[in-house]
Amino acid sequence: METKEQSPYIIEFDGITKVFNNTLVANDDIHIQVKRGEIHALLGENGAGKSTLMSILFGLIEPTSGRILLNGEPVRIKDPNDATRHGIGMVHQHFMLVDVFSGLENIVLGHEDCDKIGFLKYRKAKEKLQKLMKTYGLEVDLSKKTKDMTVGMQQKVEILKMLYRDADILIFDEPTAVLTAEEIEDLMKVFRMLQNEGKTILFITHKLNEVQEVADRYTILRRGKVIGTYENNSLTNEQMAELMVGSKVDFVTPKSECHPGDVVLSIKELTIKNSLMGKPLVDHLSLDVRQGEIVALLGIDGNGQNELVEAIAGLRKVHSGNILLNGKEIKKLSIKKRNKLGINHIPSDRHRHGLILDYNVMYNFIQEMPENSTFSRLSFLKERDIKDYADEMIHKYDIRSTMGSYTITRTMSGGNQQKVIVGREIERDGDLLLAVQPTRGLDVGAISNIHRQIVKVRDDGKAVLLVSLELDEVFDLADVIYTIHEGKLTGVFDPKKTTYKELGLYMSGAACQDAFIQKEGK
Repeated sequence: METKEQSPYIIEFDGITKVFNNTLVANDDIHIQVKRGEIHALLGENGAGKSTLMSILFGLIEPTSGRILLNGEPVRIKDPNDATRHGIGMVHQHFMLVDVFSGLENIVLGHEDCDKIGFLKYRKAKEKLQKLMKTYGLEVDLSKKTKDMTVGMQQKVEILKMLYRDADILIFDEPTAVLTAEEIEDLMKVFRMLQNEGKTILFITHKLNEVQEVADRYTILRRGKVIGTYENNSLTNEQMAELMVGSKVDFVTPKSECHPGDVVLSIKELTIKNSLMGKPLVDHLSLDVRQGEIVALLGIDGNGQNELVEAIAGLRKVHSGNILLNGKEIKKLSIKKRNKLGINHIPSDRHRHGLILDYNVMYNFIQEMPENSTFSRLSFLKERDIKDYADEMIHKYDIRSTMGSYTITRTMSGGNQQKVIVGREIERDGDLLLAVQPTRGLDVGAISNIHRQIVKVRDDGKAVLLVSLELDEVFDLADVIYTIHEGKLTGVFDPKKTTYKELGLYMSGAACQDAFIQKEGK
């Protein structure tokens, strides 16, 4: 009896097309073949259709036409449970975790093993997870609630959730967008271990160096179409970027010499404490940001930089010290009053602090601006003026959406949501821009555009405080770099006269300049 020869391709997208609202073609006749056991990257600009294609594979979206083949056989994946039965798992860009559940509860949710009475068999689940954690180096405190975990730890929970369900095809959507350099390195090691175990990995990323480091092959999409599939190291980063966006991309932002003016933001001996433990998150920190200057605060994630920005923006209470904006104390003012005084804020968490997801795009563009006479009169919104402004912003920041200004923000890709926030905050009148991870989840073309806009903010005489985990971004934009470790400043540097290695020593706390060594008891 003849045995059927196994297909060399574990996944085949055969003519996949997806049209939304009869107008937006997100995927246009997609043909991609993924080899068994390979790490295959998907590259493309924001809105190129990458996440849509992966959502079709995971059963979240039905294709308009075309088919998917698994192991050479056509299949219809109706929903995520169906995908799980086919051995497909997915880690989404915004994690699908229940905040108040423990890591263990999140992992077994929807895949519970119960005894005859109906009680969950947690012991059996824990034993399986302990083996998985040991095999892949994914150490997690399973008893801890996910809301109390770091982003890197939450991602490990998501990966364990897939492995617990015995997935052989693993999808990662922007897996490194919010990870530190060390966490990214650890994730790349996990990718290789999973590959050695025979798993097939599909991952979406905009970070070209990661592709060069770990992918076997990659497929580039642009405006819903496949541009091509390439063997790793067959193209340079510059060539990859040009294929992604359709034009040459500047990896270095043109920038004139910095000429700082008056102090806009002055932080004096600021201390912020953990409300539960009483431990300082920011410890007697002093810092000035001047007109026409980009100051970068650089540290390993979780060392106080986010808490400092939240305190400046009004999202977090201050234990002691002062926050002065143009010489005026603002630490007791509301967020609304701080915005009126000229603080613009690109937050670290775009969903929690940056957008009203169930509002359309044009209403999100005028957040914090409804009293502006341009957009309202006698407390009534001027819809036409708002739409005209939103249309202008959509064009300027190349925001992709199904219904233009009327698109509900929740339905957009993460990168396009980020562009809405960045555009709104950069274009608002203000004296100080707080930019936290401003290009998170953006493609190389969008990053180049946003960097030029941030430099323009500086050149217009405004002050910029930048917090980023991307060293390349910090070196590209910053006029001054401060390093922070455990809530304390450890050094100040001219980006033209320092190196990644030197900054790493100060970020880790292994070195500290004399000016920042603080006396015991402070």
